[in-house]
Amino acid sequence: MQHRLLAGIVGLSLVAAACGDDSSSESSDTVAETADVTTSDAPAETTVPATTTPETTPDTTVAAMPDTTAAATTEPAGEVDLRLLSLSPALTEMVFAIGADDLLVAVDSYSNYPPEALELPHELSAYEPNVEAIAGYEPDVVLISGDFTGLGDQLAPLGIEVWDGPAAATLDDTYAQIEGLGELTGHEDEAAQVVADMQTDIDEIVASLPPAPDEPLTYFHELGPELYSATSDTFIGAVYGLLGLENIADAAADETSYPQLNAEYLIEADPDLIFLADTKCCGESLVTVAERPGWDAIAAVQNGAVIEMDDDIASRWGPRIVEYLRAAAEAVQAQLAAA
Repeated sequence: MQHRLLAGIVGLSLVAAACGDDSSSESSDTVAETADVTTSDAPAETTVPATTTPETTPDTTVAAMPDTTAAATTEPAGEVDLRLLSLSPALTEMVFAIGADDLLVAVDSYSNYPPEALELPHELSAYEPNVEAIAGYEPDVVLISGDFTGLGDQLAPLGIEVWDGPAAATLDDTYAQIEGLGELTGHEDEAAQVVADMQTDIDEIVASLPPAPDEPLTYFHELGPELYSATSDTFIGAVYGLLGLENIADAAADETSYPQLNAEYLIEADPDLIFLADTKCCGESLVTVAERPGWDAIAAVQNGAVIEMDDDIASRWGPRIVEYLRAAAEAVQAQLAAA
């Protein structure tokens, strides 16, 4: 998904990020982290019915996106009667994680996790939402990750509310969205447990790392074969930061948090680790990377430290980000052990 987004939005403006979850790409800062549908990013909250957003800081790396940080104002409609429709893969995953999936009546075409999500109607487009098709499912609330098409205003006259969870900029944003969905669905306790488990797991993963070396390991996070990456001030960059890694994209960033690097720069930067977040969308792997001209001189390639990550998780910042962090931590441990 990220790859398709990247291709499309790269044409629109100069693009600044690429391929990458649930989903690939948007222009300058509207790429990678927009991976969650609407990719992975609504006008100001509507009045009747209110367009609601959890209390989370919007992804400030998404260029020209309006502020959607207003606190949720919709009161839970009641677990039995509430009908949810999700147009966001990340929010879909959160709903399942807190055990509120029985309220879902349909999801968007990119909501492919967990597998049970595909048992629901899943033909809706999150990028070009069809109001008539959405209304056909008679939802009480539609979950979105950014209202780029004015969907809230279109659904308001139909008595359908919109709950907006913008692309997370930090782990705290992710926690806030999970808790917000818990309040919406009457699953506060379950949501609190999911957040607590995530925090515990993340702390354990970080604590399991060996002592940091005098010189931190460097890495390159690849969003697509076009060599778009993400800097440390993005959500995914902050995740790597928990592992004490140094991002080679930081030095190349100008006005975007998703710079497009070039092969010469990468070869000279010589990263210790390369994380591929374009394995599903683009079929990239250690083999394909090693075949790129000149890349055999990069330490990560020579040492086999090219890690094939899950595109979807890399661009959906929900409960599974713990899995992503664990995979990255294992790669770091292996690299330190081999040094």
